[in-house]
Amino acid sequence: MEKKHKTRAGRVVSNRMDKTVVVAVETPKHHKLYKKTIRRVVKYKAHDENNECRQGDMVRIIETRPLSRQKRWRVAKIITKEEVAEVQPKEIA
Repeated sequence: MEKKHKTRAGRVVSNRMDKTVVVAVETPKHHKLYKKTIRRVVKYKAHDENNECRQGDMVRIIETRPLSRQKRWRVAKIITKEEVAEVQPKEIA
């Protein structure tokens, strides 16, 4: 019997840790009383084995066994890469 793992899609907020990225997942929720759509943002720490993710990338994460005290997700796929403008110090002056 194969388990269905939870998956989420979000944007990489931080990649400063080794083999770990912080992914912010936004989910719109509808408020019962005020009838307004509220954005709920949850941050997950996900395992990035090859340190491929950069800040701003859209990634798909999948639930996995506990890898550390706070890591319970791993990066399954990089959906889109963020274009980073490489500016040299000579070009600014």
